Amino acid sequence: MGKKSHTTQVIMTEGIIWKQLLAFSMPLLVGNLFQQLYNTVDSVVVGNFIGSDALAAVGSSNSLINLIIGMFMGIGTGAGVIISQYYGAEEKQKLHWAVHTTMALSIVGGLILILLGVLLSPIILVLMGTPQTVMPASVAYLRIFFCGSLFNLVYNMGSGVLRAVGDSRRPLIYLCISSVINIILDLVFVVVFQMGTAGVAYATVAAQGVSSLLTVRALVHTDDIYRLELAKIKIDRRMMTRVLKIGIPSGIQQSIISLSNVIVQANVNSFGAAAMAGFGSYSKIDGFAMLPLQSFCMAATTFTGQNIGARKPRRIKQGVFQGLVISLFYTILISVFLYLNAERILRIFSPDQQVIGFGYTSMLILLPFYWTMAIHQILMGSIRGSGRTMVTMLIGVGNMCILRMIYINLLVPFFSSFEAVMWCYPITWLTTMGMDCIYAWKAKWIPKGKDEQIGEKSQ
Repeated sequence: MGKKSHTTQVIMTEGIIWKQLLAFSMPLLVGNLFQQLYNTVDSVVVGNFIGSDALAAVGSSNSLINLIIGMFMGIGTGAGVIISQYYGAEEKQKLHWAVHTTMALSIVGGLILILLGVLLSPIILVLMGTPQTVMPASVAYLRIFFCGSLFNLVYNMGSGVLRAVGDSRRPLIYLCISSVINIILDLVFVVVFQMGTAGVAYATVAAQGVSSLLTVRALVHTDDIYRLELAKIKIDRRMMTRVLKIGIPSGIQQSIISLSNVIVQANVNSFGAAAMAGFGSYSKIDGFAMLPLQSFCMAATTFTGQNIGARKPRRIKQGVFQGLVISLFYTILISVFLYLNAERILRIFSPDQQVIGFGYTSMLILLPFYWTMAIHQILMGSIRGSGRTMVTMLIGVGNMCILRMIYINLLVPFFSSFEAVMWCYPITWLTTMGMDCIYAWKAKWIPKGKDEQIGEKSQ
C-alpha cells in the first residue's frame, strides 16, 4: 500500500511553497494557541482567584517543567525528522518501525518522568531558591503535573508523527478539545471546589489525558502507511539508535537551554514574589507571541525532511527564503501590537501594580529583539530537518546556555538589577541568530539530489 494524500495532510514535495508552509503552519499555530491558552487560563484563574503568591508558584514551575520534559521532546523531534524523510521517500517498512519505536519510547519516557517528578520536585525547587511562602503550593503543583507526564509525551510524540507526514489539522482538533476541558475544569476545581493550585494541576492532567487518547485513536484508525498497531508497539534497536542519534542532540539542546532558564528564574526569584509573578505573566504573553515562530519552525523541519526524502534540494532553499519572509513579517506585526498594548494585557493576569511593573519591564527589553528569533526558528527548523541536529544543538547550547550563564554569573552580580537579568535574553538571541546565519550560508547541509541534476522546477 503506497502513500495516500488525505484532506488532513499537506504533501510538501510539490506545489507552491509559501502556501504549503502556511497551510501546514496555520492548524499547528491555532493548536499551539489553544495549548498556550489553557496554560494562560491557569495563571489568570490563579492570579485572580487565589493570589500573587500562588501565581508566583505556578510561574516559577514553568522553566523546571520545560527542563525535565525537554529531553524527551527532543527525542520526539528526532523521530519526526526520520518519519518525514521515510514518508517523503515512501519507505513503508522503515516508517512502520519508526512510528512504533517512537510510541514505545514515549511510554517509557512518560513513566520515567512520573518517577523523577514526584521524587525530585521539592529538592530542585529548593535549589532554585523558591521562597518558602510559595514552596508548598509549588511542590504540590509540580508533583501532580508530572503524574500526567505519560499523557503529555504520548500526545506530543503521537501528534509529532502526524505532523511529520503533513497532518497538522487533527492535532489541532484534539488540542482544542483538551483546551476547553482544561478551562472548564480550572474554573470548577479552583472557583467552585476551592482546590487551589492543585486544582489547576489536576485540570491540566485530565485535559492531557483526553488529547493523548484522541491522538492514539487517530494513528490506530488511519489507512495510510504510518498506521499504528498497538500490539506491535515495541522498541526496534536499530531504529531507536537512529532516532536517538538525531533526537538526543535536540533533547540536550532543549534541556540545557531550559536549565539556563531555570538559573535565570532563580535570579528572578531573588527579587521577590512580585518579580516572579510579573516575569511569569510576561512569559505567558511571550509564549503566545512565539507560537507562530515555533509553528513555522516545525513546518520548516517537515518541509525539509520530506524534500530531502524526495531529493529536491533546490526546493529546500526556496522554502528557507520564503519561510524567513513570512516569519519576519509576522514578528514586526506582533512586536508593534504588544508594545502598544503592554500594560493593558499584563493587567489581565494581576491587578497588582508591582506585578504589572515587572512584567512591563520584561516586555520593553525583549520585544525589540523578537526579529532575531524569527530568523533563528526558520534556520534551525530547516537545518534540523536535514538531520543536522548536532549542529543546532551546539549553536543553541553554546549561546543560549553557556554564553547566557557566563553573562548571569559574571556580569549580573556587578549590576544586580532585574533589568540586568532580563538582558541575558536579547544578547544571546543575537549571537544565536548570527551563528545560524553563518552555518546556513557556508555549510553544505543540503544534499544534492535529482532536481539539480534534471532541472526540475519548484514553484
